[in-house]
Parts: sequence; structure tokens; C-alpha cells
Amino acid sequence: MGNVPAKKGSEQKVVKEFLARAKEDFLRRWEHPVQNTASLDQFKLLKTLGIGAFGRVVLVSHRENGSHYAMKILKKEKVVKMRQVQHVLNEKRILQAIDFPFLIKLHFSFRDNSNLYLVMEYVPGGDMFSHLRRVGRFTEPHACFYAAQIALAFQYLHSLDLIYRDLKPENIVIDQQGYLRVTDFGFAKLVRGRTWTLCGTPDYMAPEIILNIGYNKAVDWWALGVLIYEMAVGFPPFYAEQPISISQNILSGKVRFPSHVSSDLKDLLRNLLQVDFSKRFGNLQNGVGDIKNHKWFATTRWIAIYEKRVEAPFIPKFEGPGDASNFDNYEEEEIRISINEKGLN
Repeated sequence: MGNVPAKKGSEQKVVKEFLARAKEDFLRRWEHPVQNTASLDQFKLLKTLGIGAFGRVVLVSHRENGSHYAMKILKKEKVVKMRQVQHVLNEKRILQAIDFPFLIKLHFSFRDNSNLYLVMEYVPGGDMFSHLRRVGRFTEPHACFYAAQIALAFQYLHSLDLIYRDLKPENIVIDQQGYLRVTDFGFAKLVRGRTWTLCGTPDYMAPEIILNIGYNKAVDWWALGVLIYEMAVGFPPFYAEQPISISQNILSGKVRFPSHVSSDLKDLLRNLLQVDFSKRFGNLQNGVGDIKNHKWFATTRWIAIYEKRVEAPFIPKFEGPGDASNFDNYEEEEIRISINEKGLN
């Protein structure tokens, strides 16, 4: 056992060097964002995968290379009307600059008079929300496998001064190997220091967001705590019918644990769901190390997870390229493009 500290030290060195290179790559792409790398007529629209406030996500195939992608179509008029211009522009700029195995990858982006288009990798396994609702809750090893990937993704994002701010099962999709991708970067933001924007999903909001006292990356570690609880228990820890009651529950910081929750998981969650963010895991002197070295993650092989060498506990059914059976059915809508520019020039 004498070589364990040396092994851990060399692992930390590898991670540190990786993050330093990743930051250089990110800053280069951030400072020189790519523009209009494709056009709508290059794609064949196949099926709507999801619908949001500003548009929809559609499964498409590229007419030349035959590959399948998920195309996010955002209606400019709606984006302007709902005062989300900055969020949308942020999303595109961040997506084209990041590169990490557990974060969705942007392949093309372009615009026309009516819409903005973000063409991302297609992840065919469906979203975590649907799978979680179907089985009720995940076993702790299953939840741990997913939580490790989110922790690594947040470690990467935070090293770039990015806060994600919208973690929830609906924003996590599962690939054909059973690994995750975090999607929807509409609330992600480059922040050096603190920010005050009120955003996120009520069940996942950290106390400092609700209190409007300014917040930092620690809000993502709080959200990880909420996600782990929801994965292992089947519902969020502060759930209530009314949003005001959810906020009150969050600010109270009281978490009830069903009897099946292990003592190690309870301990980790108490440290992540810590109302005082100056005492919250992930936001202390040891950073993400406090989370990665916690007993609940004792059997996690972090490098092997990153390299996708660990067998996933669940593999979605997948019939091959273009299979969209893991997604709900939606009414299809024709894309209409105005002859005049619709806001957001």
C-alpha cells in the first residue's frame, strides 16, 4: 500500500496538466468564435426530440456525410421577446469553445432571418428524467457512476471559470455506451468571482441564488447534491407543490433520508446540501477533491470513468443510427423562414 500516495499524486499531476491545456484550448476558441459553419439545406429534418420555450430540438441527418445530429432551432422573435438574447448568445459561444466527454458537443451553428440553429451530437439513449421515472430510483452504485461523470464535467467547466447553473435530469442524456452528456447551456456563464442573476429550476436552486446575495461556482455543487438525492431516492430533497414552499424548504436546509440511503451517501449529501456555501463541499480549500475523495466514491476509478473504460450499469436500447425510440413523440412543425430579419441581428 506504500505506493498509494505516490499514485494519487501522479494522478493529480496528470489532471492539473490536462486542465491547464484545456484552458488554453478553451480561451483560444472563446476569443475566436466560429460563425455560420453550415446552412439549413444541408440537413434533412427527421423527428422532433423535444420542445422548449424558444423552439425545438430536431433529429436531423446531414445530406453529405450521412451522420445524425440533434439540431436546436431557436426562434429569434421569441428569444428577443422573452429577453433571453444574452443567454442564447452565451450558449452558442460556450458550446463552440468547450470540449469534454460528458458535455454535449457542438458541430455546426448558423442563422437565417427567423432562427438560430445549433447542430449538436445526437445522443440516442434519451434523457435521464425519463429513465429515472420509469424505474423509480437508481441503485447507489448506478447513481454514483452518473454522479462521478457530472463531478468531472463540473471540475472541467469550473477550471474554465464557467458556471453551468441548470443541472437536472431533463438536461442529461445517455449515450449508447450508457455514459452521460450534459446538455442545454442556456444558463451557463463565464464568471470570475460572483454573479447575481436569478436563474435555474426551483428544485435545484442553491440558497444563495434565492437570497440574491451573489453566488459563485458553489451553486453547481449544491445542484449535484440535489441530483444525487433525486437519483438515489426518486424525487428531489426539497420537493413541494408550490414554488414558494420549495424555496422555504431549501433555505431551511433540512433534508430527510429514507431508510435505504447509506450512511456514506447521507454524509456526502449533508456536505453538498450545505446552506452556508463557505462550508459546502466543492467550495472549500481542497475544491473538488473533497467530493472525489469522499467515502461514497471510494470505489470510483476516476481516470477510467473519464476514458469510458468502466462498464455502465445501464445501456439504453438502440437500434442503430437515426433511432429515436428513446424520445417522446411531438407534433411536427414546418420551419418557416421570414423574408425579413426577425430581431437578433
